[in-house]
Amino acid sequence: MTLILTILAFALMIFIHELGHFLAARAFGVGIEKFSIGFGKPIKEWERGGVLWRLSWIPLGGYVKMKGEHDDSPDLQDEDSFLGKAWWKKALIGLSGPFANLLLGLLLFIFSFVLPVRIEDQRPVLSRVEGIWAETFAPGDSIVSVNGKPVIGFGDFWEGLLEKPESEVVLNREGGEVRLQLDSKDLDSLATSLWPFADTRVGEVMPKTPAYHAKLQPGDRITAVDSVFVDDWYEMRELIVNAPQDEVLLEIQRDGQSFQKRLRLEASLSSGGNRAIGITQYQPVRYDRRFNLAEAGKMGAYNTLNFVVLNYKMLGKLLRQPAELKKSVGGPVMIVSMSQQMGKRGLGNLLVFFGGISLMLMMMNLLPIPVLDGGLILFSILEGIIRRPIPMKVRAVLQSIGFFILMALMVLALYSDVTSEILRAMNR
Repeated sequence: MTLILTILAFALMIFIHELGHFLAARAFGVGIEKFSIGFGKPIKEWERGGVLWRLSWIPLGGYVKMKGEHDDSPDLQDEDSFLGKAWWKKALIGLSGPFANLLLGLLLFIFSFVLPVRIEDQRPVLSRVEGIWAETFAPGDSIVSVNGKPVIGFGDFWEGLLEKPESEVVLNREGGEVRLQLDSKDLDSLATSLWPFADTRVGEVMPKTPAYHAKLQPGDRITAVDSVFVDDWYEMRELIVNAPQDEVLLEIQRDGQSFQKRLRLEASLSSGGNRAIGITQYQPVRYDRRFNLAEAGKMGAYNTLNFVVLNYKMLGKLLRQPAELKKSVGGPVMIVSMSQQMGKRGLGNLLVFFGGISLMLMMMNLLPIPVLDGGLILFSILEGIIRRPIPMKVRAVLQSIGFFILMALMVLALYSDVTSEILRAMNR
């Protein structure tokens, strides 16, 4: 079922993207000859309103064919020719597709918060206290409430401190009550000092990581690292990150049985450059939270902006470290795998995932690569600067280079997916 939803969602994202181009072109008086979802041989096509509508077999994109789109078009001089329009109109037509994906991603993020949101968190119990707050808090402290509101998960503690400049926090310490007054400006130092209790169970297994290839599963409990017993997440992480070798031997419990797995350590951008195996903490506190429409709009807008900023920063890091590209790029296999994981966590999480894919399509299409929308926008802006169209021969060469780059990225993504699945299948 998730696979079908993924295919339908991807088709919707492509349709919305091309619809953005279509509507902008129509608004500027550009003639539309063809609107296609997918490439290759058509499954079905029909003509309506002077436009040939097509649904094709290869669902990896789509296109809107505009009148007078190429220099050798016979109708180049017609009033409704694309190349005959002002440079800024052509730039806006190129921008309209990515903008449509931005709107779709924003709407999916907002709608995911309208639905009951499944919150996963750690228990509000401190495992360790470091730094300047060691004299105020103590390991084993349980956070009961902030400003009179009960604390269910550790995240509630942070949210409560953000609501007011000064907050009253109630702790349970060895059966007794402790009251503290905390200032919101102390958040940064508190975040580096207070560590909630976290056992060594696996929460999620990241695709294309050593843990994924070794077939670790959510809920697995790691009981030893290189024969050293562990029952605390932070101690386990330190043993893995600081392992003397480039691999670690893990003792794992699953369904009452113990077994061993030897995993290599891998540094990546997603792990902050630290050696890791690709797992996250298990979150034992789980409950549904509801937001009203105003709150959902605010949360959706914030998460959309945050997603775009973080991914542009990641893109910048990839450009500086191109060797990381193979680990970071993902193709259809990875998308389906991750959608299945999100689907298990509820419709809201699946919508967030699809919203993120729509935003990634926006970002990818805005790259200044000829054959992508970013290339069209770049050509149009350059035309506005030099006050004449980019010569056809120059554009043809650049578009050939852009097509090669795009094909290389697609092959790399597919190769990365396939090799990752082969490594996983070979692991017993």
